[in-house]
Amino acid sequence: MSRILTKAEDIRQWVEARGGYPILLDMPDGTKSRTLLQLTFGQHLLNADENEGPDRPSRYELVSWEEWLAELEKQDLALKVSDDPSGGNEREYQIIGRHDHRSTV
Repeated sequence: MSRILTKAEDIRQWVEARGGYPILLDMPDGTKSRTLLQLTFGQHLLNADENEGPDRPSRYELVSWEEWLAELEKQDLALKVSDDPSGGNEREYQIIGRHDHRSTV
């Protein structure tokens, strides 16, 4: 089962409880760029340098919760997470459109 988180405090608590951090990535999109929202868990991204991989057109940037949540709101997105009380796999999340899900949670 899963649930949809839309409230800033709920999202932040879910991510931080799993050792996560907010990150943004600017991706080229034709003549402009778009901002992708992601989450990272553990120390991997915090310790990575710019040359992490050959397939990255840009690099991830750790950002403040305020900046990440503002971008989430701007793009009208929500976080779909597992509601497993044991915590489950922290990578089991999706960033979805707020109106893309059928049930309201």
